[in-house]
Amino acid sequence: MERRIKTGIFSGSFNPIHTGHLIIANYLCQFGGLDEVWFVVSPQNPMKDQSALIDDRHRVAMVERAIQGCPQLKHCDIELSMPRPSYTIRTLDTLREQYPDRDFHLIIGADNWAGFDRWKEAPRILNEYSLVVYPRQGYPMAKCPESEKNVILSDAPVMELSSTFIRNGVKQGKNMTGFVPAGAYDYMVENRLYL
Repeated sequence: MERRIKTGIFSGSFNPIHTGHLIIANYLCQFGGLDEVWFVVSPQNPMKDQSALIDDRHRVAMVERAIQGCPQLKHCDIELSMPRPSYTIRTLDTLREQYPDRDFHLIIGADNWAGFDRWKEAPRILNEYSLVVYPRQGYPMAKCPESEKNVILSDAPVMELSSTFIRNGVKQGKNMTGFVPAGAYDYMVENRLYL
């Protein structure tokens, strides 16, 4: 029997994508047992404030430019054609149906793990899919006993870089080179995003 491809699903607003996202994704491919990571740009996270969210096409363009030259990192636009708000369980179910040759592993930060019980159909996600939780400063890396079999606590580097930090830096006129992958940063500057 052919080995199934271990695909990490890194879903988020990516408003904008930054180097921390790429470091986590690449770490999980190189050291965390994943064959690839798909960046899924979420059009509407039901648990986040949407007021600072820029247009989907800009966020997709930045993700595509950020991952150029990284063959194990890919962009997946599945959520852009799905009903809104975006619920992770719908995305995972749709991906499983469309790509039966892959085992999907949901990648989330410890900050999201801390509130995971509030996610739509959280028990079913834990029962049917694997979760890879990466560390975030200030959040414990603890497992729930009933979900232990499907939760992997990653020892990925702690990245204290956020999209909010990037947006605030741009608004203040700071040069954010190095915080955002080069192609994505060039796109951001050219399109005068977050000013």
